Amino acid sequence: MKKSLLSFLAQNQIVTALLIVGIGWLIVEIRGVLIALFVSYILMASIEPYAQALKRARVPGALAVIIPYLFAVIFLILILLSLVPFLVSQIQILLSRFPSYLSPDVRFLGIPLGAVNLDEIAAKELGNIGENVIAFTSRIFGGIISVISIFAVSFYLLLYRETVMESFISLFSRSSQNKVRKITLLVEDKLGGWLRGQLVLSGFIGVITWVALTILGLEFALPLAVIAGLLEIVPTIGPIIAAIPAIIVALNISFPMAIIVGIAYFLIQLLENNILVPRIMQRAVGLNPIVIIIGIIIGGKLLGVPGALLAIPFISLLVVIYRNI
Repeated sequence: MKKSLLSFLAQNQIVTALLIVGIGWLIVEIRGVLIALFVSYILMASIEPYAQALKRARVPGALAVIIPYLFAVIFLILILLSLVPFLVSQIQILLSRFPSYLSPDVRFLGIPLGAVNLDEIAAKELGNIGENVIAFTSRIFGGIISVISIFAVSFYLLLYRETVMESFISLFSRSSQNKVRKITLLVEDKLGGWLRGQLVLSGFIGVITWVALTILGLEFALPLAVIAGLLEIVPTIGPIIAAIPAIIVALNISFPMAIIVGIAYFLIQLLENNILVPRIMQRAVGLNPIVIIIGIIIGGKLLGVPGALLAIPFISLLVVIYRNI
């Protein structure tokens, strides 16, 4: 059946071309669903080792899956309830004051920085966020329904992991099933390790940036640190982008303070690249910085912010498959 189908497609190039175009159109139309599934798979892969550890400790299968998710949800709720209201108010104030930081009186290397009308952006985008934490989280995660769906899909993927994996492997010929199983397990390990490592790195960079900016006496240390932690997910160019608003705020104090803040960000990244990344991300797939930048640009162009953020794990997935094939 498979050979006859392949022979038919090989002999009918017009049908093959139409089929390729149709598949491409379908992928574009359901790209949101595919992104959600990919995120769910990464989340499942990151939690799977903890579920396996609980199973080895003789915890029942379903309970071993529920416990890690329950801890993750409780931790997320505690962070949102304790941090988000204060963080939102700080971001509102920062955006409303940003035009004054970019006033013509502020100069960088003798070049005046023109004012940007960010107070209107703050009023438009964050006007009601301080009163509604749920609305803020829904904007950040692309809708609270999407977040719940991603958690639910990843939960069931983990609960029925063996069944799903065997069903996927059965699509291949018997001679290649062992190799497909090996590659699938390796992809899970790499993607799970990537997410766990990124969470640790983002948390560490956020905390150490907050401590450094607080010691330097810079205003808005917390929102600037959160920006640094979030942009840590985007390697190579993320830390550079994160340093820009902090340096601009420091310029409002003095040029030497801006230099000091820039040096602080540089030292933090030096610590990360030489100590943290080799230890924390040692199980993640290493990629060339040029490949990373190109991947982020292409992902952002095709799918916006989600595409830019998911470009690295997707490229890592392709690299793992390629190396093993």
